[in-house]
Amino acid sequence: MTTATVKDLYPTRGTTEVTVPRQDPVVWGAPDTPGPFETADLQAYERDGFLAVDQLIGPDEVEVYKRELDRLVADPAIRADERSIVEPKSKEIRSVFEVHRISEVFANLVRDPRVVGRARQILGSDVYVHQSRINVKPGFGASGFYWHSDFETWHAEDGLPNMRTVSVSIALTENHDTNGGLMIMPGSHRTFLGCAGATPKDNYKKSLQMQDAGTPSDEALTALAGEYGIRLFTGKAGSATWFDCNAMHGSGDNITPFPRSNVFIVFNSVENTAVEPFAAPVRRPEFIGARDFTPVR
Repeated sequence: MTTATVKDLYPTRGTTEVTVPRQDPVVWGAPDTPGPFETADLQAYERDGFLAVDQLIGPDEVEVYKRELDRLVADPAIRADERSIVEPKSKEIRSVFEVHRISEVFANLVRDPRVVGRARQILGSDVYVHQSRINVKPGFGASGFYWHSDFETWHAEDGLPNMRTVSVSIALTENHDTNGGLMIMPGSHRTFLGCAGATPKDNYKKSLQMQDAGTPSDEALTALAGEYGIRLFTGKAGSATWFDCNAMHGSGDNITPFPRSNVFIVFNSVENTAVEPFAAPVRRPEFIGARDFTPVR
């Protein structure tokens, strides 16, 4: 299927920045669909575009995933793999993508009913993994992720047609209010911000280290923050934040001694599979934007 056969509801990467009201539901599943989320949880998610879970996994499980993260980051073969992204200054590993394919430990996490069950409730269908990664933010200078909507990139560069995608960030270290935690603008998921500027070929090689194409203007971010405010997430290791694909979010640098690492999983509906990119000359590699739409079982 090509973009020519799918209507583009969310134009972006044109000559000017544009705003478009959301054209899709936020919660696709029925409110009474059985699963880990209560009805009130889904209502809060629909309102705010995110939901924090104080303890998604227990302390013993956290230790298992932390050891696996440390093993992967220390493995020279993983570092040499194109799925590893390094910090531009320190040259330390920043992220390892497609981690559910590299590691059976993280593959099991993806299949955990506490994880995939919540994704199915939100998206109202079977789901597959559009993207997975571990993020490593060691202390003393790990760089942040600038403000952005994930859907803007996934629509423009991966070809996801609709906002039927949800992310979960599971903390493997404590999220303090000082060590570069996740920030989200509550309610921003209801407005799509189409960014200005064409997408360079192989943009992902630069954007995974430092965002450029697909970056909102200061004026647009000021307006959004003025309307919606900013929420900073803190929590113990094992806590998690579920957030909508169109929520405006980012994180700051970590200049504290306290590391911040997490595992990040993106679930997409099997009824929203990727077509050709809507605003990029070529697709991104499959380890960033999956083309295997096999449901998680």
